[in-house]
Amino acid sequence: MLHDPLIILLIGMVLVIGGIIAFRLNPFLALLLAALVVAWMTPETSIVEYGLSRGMSQSAAESLAARPIGDRIAAAFGTTTGQIGILIAMAAIIGKCMLVSGAAERIVRSILRVTGEQKAPVAFISGSFFLGIPVFFDTVFYLMIPLAKAMAMKLKGNYLLLVLCVTAGAAMANSLVPPTPGPLFLIAEMDIPIGMMMVGGFLVGLVTIAVGYFFSVWANRRWEIPLRDSPEAPLSEIKALAEKDVSSLPGVLSSLGPIIIPLGLISLKAGLETFFTPESILLTGGLTKWAIEAVLFFGEKNLALILGALAAILTVVQQKSSEKDQVIKSVQVALTSAGVIILITAAGGAFGAMLQQTGISGRIAELTTGYQMALIPLAFFVTALVRTAQGSATVAMITASGILSGMATTSLEYHQLYLGLSIACGSKLVPWMNDSGFWIVCKMSNLTEKEALKTFSPLLTIMGFAGLAVIMLAAKLFPLI
Repeated sequence: MLHDPLIILLIGMVLVIGGIIAFRLNPFLALLLAALVVAWMTPETSIVEYGLSRGMSQSAAESLAARPIGDRIAAAFGTTTGQIGILIAMAAIIGKCMLVSGAAERIVRSILRVTGEQKAPVAFISGSFFLGIPVFFDTVFYLMIPLAKAMAMKLKGNYLLLVLCVTAGAAMANSLVPPTPGPLFLIAEMDIPIGMMMVGGFLVGLVTIAVGYFFSVWANRRWEIPLRDSPEAPLSEIKALAEKDVSSLPGVLSSLGPIIIPLGLISLKAGLETFFTPESILLTGGLTKWAIEAVLFFGEKNLALILGALAAILTVVQQKSSEKDQVIKSVQVALTSAGVIILITAAGGAFGAMLQQTGISGRIAELTTGYQMALIPLAFFVTALVRTAQGSATVAMITASGILSGMATTSLEYHQLYLGLSIACGSKLVPWMNDSGFWIVCKMSNLTEKEALKTFSPLLTIMGFAGLAVIMLAAKLFPLI
């Protein structure tokens, strides 16, 4: 009974939430403790089955099960760190340098000149949605959070609204519109044309972010969360920059450089990999081939963020040429802050990985076998269960598509696109402390865990349900078959 993945999941949830909220444990310690208990409770047979389901050989799966608990946790911790460590460190440098140099302030003033104060949140949510199509959610969030802080200072409020707008746009695009990994896996597994998925995901995404915007406005009125002082973004510095004359701020292009360089390179790389095969690239010659290879090289997300960080540091050097200590201090403060975020996020990744090794995805698949429910909501709720249980939206999409891919090729009354979109929307439910993205949003925006659970988690959940409603309506009215 105690080896049932659902029981192990429940115990893990109690340890994390109870440890952080009730006993005031540092999130890093609470997540690590929960990962330890979950790993200890997981039988070797479950780990072997998990390994086999991930494509491991029998011997490799047995070897994984035989590894010490601490070794398995450390490996998962290291994997998560490898995925997000450099990104968070470089994004922290970019954010800090953009605030110190005045680049964030210059961008905010330019946005307000175009949109006006009333429409600034709309610019943030639509901008993050479009940026989230070619770029990972976390990258978009890293790069836009300093702008949100500077904008909140300028507007003298609405900080929570701006943070939720950035989150809403980037999160929905990341699950709905290729070429991000989740949607790309869906179209391959469920035989959905990529163009159809892009258009369908874009349209559903527009509806969901509209709903997300209205929730964000309501939440901002309900819970007035201030822009807090923090080492990487002192309010005194932001206020001083807000009062500066525009002539003393960097130019618009140099201000945008730390954002445009990584986003542009990552987007170009994603576009090339989506529409060109490696073989077709090899057939090109001369300058074209060189340019493509350069984009593929520099467009790797870690390298692209490093280039963005260098551009941000250069902007500080130009603006603070007589204050070299300021440049050194900016980088040191950013890296100190990033280190804490990396530790907590990696611990969350380790906890999620230990939950996955319990076989929770397969257990949920068993519970839904033969369940007599319409396929679209079934796809949605299966994905939501897996996402809530183990924390990763991409893993949830892969698991659900594996369960339902066979049904996608049967004689449905609508195109299988709708099943794929339903899975994508289900992957938004319910982000909490086993999700590394939860900690990225929580720590980089300076929200407390309670505040994130009251605002960020319901935001994605509501948008997911809004997506389900519009998908079911569209499948009825426009079956596309």
